[in-house]
Amino acid sequence: MTGAVVAEGLWTWAPGRGLAPAEGRSAGGRLLVADSWLVREGRVRAYDRHRERFARACGDCGGPDPRRLVAFWQDVTALLPRTGAWFPRVELAAGSLELRLLLRPAPPLGTGVRLWAAGQSDPRTVPRRKGPDLDALARVRRRAAGEGAQEAVLIAPSGTVLESATASVLWWEDDTLCLPPPRLPVLPGVTSGLVQERALRSGIRIALRERTVAELDGREVWLVNALHGIRPVTGWVGRPMRVPAARRAGEWRNWLDGLMEPLPAD
Repeated sequence: MTGAVVAEGLWTWAPGRGLAPAEGRSAGGRLLVADSWLVREGRVRAYDRHRERFARACGDCGGPDPRRLVAFWQDVTALLPRTGAWFPRVELAAGSLELRLLLRPAPPLGTGVRLWAAGQSDPRTVPRRKGPDLDALARVRRRAAGEGAQEAVLIAPSGTVLESATASVLWWEDDTLCLPPPRLPVLPGVTSGLVQERALRSGIRIALRERTVAELDGREVWLVNALHGIRPVTGWVGRPMRVPAARRAGEWRNWLDGLMEPLPAD
């Protein structure tokens, strides 16, 4: 099936049958686990890491056994289009424990982002696992859009910045790359991990720091995720915040784009 023309929408998986279109079914409903990534002309970044994170999360919540997950992932890989830009999502449905693939065209990719600076209380119930809180995070993004922003910062009760509704938050303090400590309720971001590894290889200092939104004033701040890669914050909405020139982002974005590799044959 590799390279075949396939229909966007929801596909369900069963052993022996593989993936089949979910006729007449919506992509709604609570998820136990989800993972997504960008596919562009059959190329993807850190594909194995997304597979491993999805499998680990499924194991954490009593999902299908590893053999089924391997077979599911093989079928997903074969089905993914090799042309065009796509943003597929693999899912483990709550209740039925059904494995699914949501095949969706990629939205327009951004090179910068306007961030709502109000600081939203973290609505997530399972912050370290992607899936259960997607609906709550979508509501946060809609509120941000209503304020003229594209994303919103999630904050802890102390006011500490955690991440955005869809991305890890990284920032620079002088020549040090900073991020919230992993002991805080933050999702282990695949793309954030790639950025940190490059920094370590390059001899760039990494620091785990707790900062409020106000303490990011005047900093080069990045939102980092699998869809857009690295997006520097180009404007803050809702409070006066200085935005310096994103002098590092361009070179790092080029490096990240260079990590795109062809999808496996199966």
